[in-house]
Order: sequence, then C-alpha cells, then structure tokens
Amino acid sequence: MFKNIRQLTPFSLVLLSISFIMSISQSTMTTTYPILMKSFNVDTTTVQWLTTGFMVAMTLVMPLSPWLLDNIKLKQLLNGIVAVFLVGTVIAMITPNFTGIIIGRLLEGVAVGALFPTFQSVIIENTPKDNRGVTMGVVGLVMGSALAVGPIISGIILQWVSWRALFALFLIVLLVLAIFLQKYIENTHILKPSRFDWFSAVTLLGFGGILYSISILPSTTINWRWWSIIIISVLLLIIFITRQIKLRVPFLDLQVFKYAGYTPAMLLTGLSYSGLIIATVLLPLFYQRIFNFSPLVSGLLMVPAAIFLSQLNPRAGQMLNKIGLKKLVYIGMGMMILGYLLLSTVGAKFWIAALIAAMLLEGGNAFIMMPAVTAANNALPKYLVSHGTAIVTTMRQFIGATSVVVASILITAFDTHFNFTVALTLTSQCFIIVPIVGIILINRIKGK
Repeated sequence: MFKNIRQLTPFSLVLLSISFIMSISQSTMTTTYPILMKSFNVDTTTVQWLTTGFMVAMTLVMPLSPWLLDNIKLKQLLNGIVAVFLVGTVIAMITPNFTGIIIGRLLEGVAVGALFPTFQSVIIENTPKDNRGVTMGVVGLVMGSALAVGPIISGIILQWVSWRALFALFLIVLLVLAIFLQKYIENTHILKPSRFDWFSAVTLLGFGGILYSISILPSTTINWRWWSIIIISVLLLIIFITRQIKLRVPFLDLQVFKYAGYTPAMLLTGLSYSGLIIATVLLPLFYQRIFNFSPLVSGLLMVPAAIFLSQLNPRAGQMLNKIGLKKLVYIGMGMMILGYLLLSTVGAKFWIAALIAAMLLEGGNAFIMMPAVTAANNALPKYLVSHGTAIVTTMRQFIGATSVVVASILITAFDTHFNFTVALTLTSQCFIIVPIVGIILINRIKGK
C-alpha cells in the first residue's frame, strides 16, 4: 500500500490528503444525531437534514466541476474549495442554533461536491493509461477509508468531547494541510474559458429535487407535494439534458455515453459504492441494537473492515491491467453477496460474523469502484475525462443515497411486522440483489 502511495507525485498526494479530510465529513454526523436532537430539541426528521442537505448540495455542484476546471486556475479553484469548506465548518462549530449547523453542512457539501470530481479528473489526466489502475486504487483507498473511518472518529471523539470538537478537528487539520501544501499545488489543467450558462445551472436543481424527494421518503407520506417536487425535478432534468446536447460548450458533455463500456462501468461504481455505504449504515445498528455495544465499541469494530479496504484498493488497481475489469467485478460482487448472506443468516447471532460481513462488503468495493472508474475514463478521450468523471461521481452519489433510503424504508417496514433483529436480517437479505445486478451488468462489457 505505502509503496503505491510513494509512486504518486507530490501534487497528487496533496489532492489525496485534502480529499481524505473532507471525505471523512460525509459519514461522521450520523453518530451525533442523538446528542444534537437532545441539545437543540429537534426531531429525527429535522436532524437527518445534516446528511440529506449535505448530499443534495454535493449532487448540485458535481455537474459544474468540468466548467470550474476549464475556467479557474487549479490552484485558485482548490484553495476556493477548501475556503468554502472551512467557512462552513466554522459556522457549524460556533453556531448557537441548529439552523447554523445546517448552513455549515450545506457549505461543506458544496465544497466536497466540487472537490471529488475535480481531484479525480486531474489525477486521471496526469496519469498514463497503463498506470491509472494503480493510481485510482490509491484514490479508492482514500475515499473508501475516509467513509469507513468517519463513524470511528466520531465515536471516539463523542465518547469524551463535545460534538463541536468534530468540526474543530476538520478545521485545524484541513487549515494546516492547506497552508503547508501550497507549494506543491500545480496548475496542470489547461484552461478552456467559456461563458457560465446560468440557465443550465438553474435546471441542475432537478438533481437536488430528486435526491431530496428520495431522501425524505422514510420520514414522509407520499402526497401531492412530494409528487409535485418529483415532476418538476424530472422536467428540469429533461430541460438540462436537452440543453447540454444543443450547447456548443456544455456544462456536461453527454457524448461520453457514446463510448462503448462507459455506461456499464459508471453504473458499477454506483452499485459498489452502495455496498460500502450500506455497510456503514447497517453494521452500527447490528452492533448497537442487537449486541448492545456502545458507540465507541461499535466504531472500533468498523476498524478491521476499513483496514481490509485500504489494503485491497491498491492491489485491485494493480490487478486491473493483469486480469481485466470483468474478473475483478466477479470477485468484488461475490464478496458482497457473501457479506449480505452472512448478515442475513448468522450476523445477528455472532458479532464476529457481522464483523466479517463488514469486511466482505467493504473489501468487495475495492475490486469494483475505482477499477470501474478507471475503465470508464479509459474509454474516453482526454478532453472528455472531466465530464466523464463528473457524471460518474454524481451517479455514484445518487445511487449511494438511494441505497440508504431504501435500507431505511425496508428496516422500518419490516420492524412493523417483526422485531428489529429480523428487520435488519431481512433488509440485508434484500440487498443481495445489488451485487447480482452488478454481475449481470459486467457481462455487457466486452473484452478485458
């Protein structure tokens, strides 16, 4: 693992370091829900906006990343992204009311949404095709590990310190990184200035509307307001897509879908991300609600899966050029099937079985997500890489968020007819369909 990291350029390491710290913020807040509900006297629906708002903000900004890359010097863009994140973090840390935390999280989501496709595009552009597998394996290590260790870090901090310390941690570490790594930031992306299309930007609200509607499903009734948001959002997306096809310089160049192999590889990244994020949702429930472990112990029990993921990501990247994407996906999806089977059979009886299931679910992600990202971008000419990456990251976020909502709906539905233990095992059983779909999908990609 460390050998692969040392092979990266100092600039790539800067991007990965900043991305790691900002990525952790995605998965740390769920542990704080009970504390924040008590401190600010808010209900479950309201507190979930800390995650829902973050995801919606991310999704709205991701499609803008190709334009940002083409029109703003990379050093200024990266510093601007970090500055937005730091401002949001400060607001959330010092606010006396819950609204301030929401505003802070929205700003953090905007920053992370701009960063993810940007840093992946830049790294891919500056890496020869033969080396992209290994490089993106390290990128997967950073993103996957950050998502996995988020609950661990928050569990440890909340055991002894206030929730505000979480934001203070992000603030201090990211500020130090941003200051000391300035000399390594390079303007490697060639600018292609174009006019900012405000109309396209407004129609992007369709992405946020759909994601918001999906996110609130577990805590709302499907009424005419919900359908109105869905219909308006779909219409906005149709207008956005139609406009991108007609524009000479579009926000998102949809020509990427013309290249063979891109679409299946893009969908595979979302399905694999589903396994990773569902593991971070289900496993704490198994540990805390079934085995009655404390949040700290629950967080520590996620460490083996995070380590396993970090060890496999670079190795999967190396294997991409040797055995091809298909065999890697078969391995990864097979591991995910075994993980869900363990959870749905003996995961509620033995905590060690749940731990092994988490390792299989997160480890399976290593063999699919970043190799599929690499394969998707290898199918594109260099000038379309930023557009291809923006679409991949947006769809990955969308599929991941949808998976979390589906899991919440299933758990709630099963819990009304059975006990909570049965609800968790049945939900795990239902998610076996995800890796099965992945196996069907990989057979649509021809060759290695």
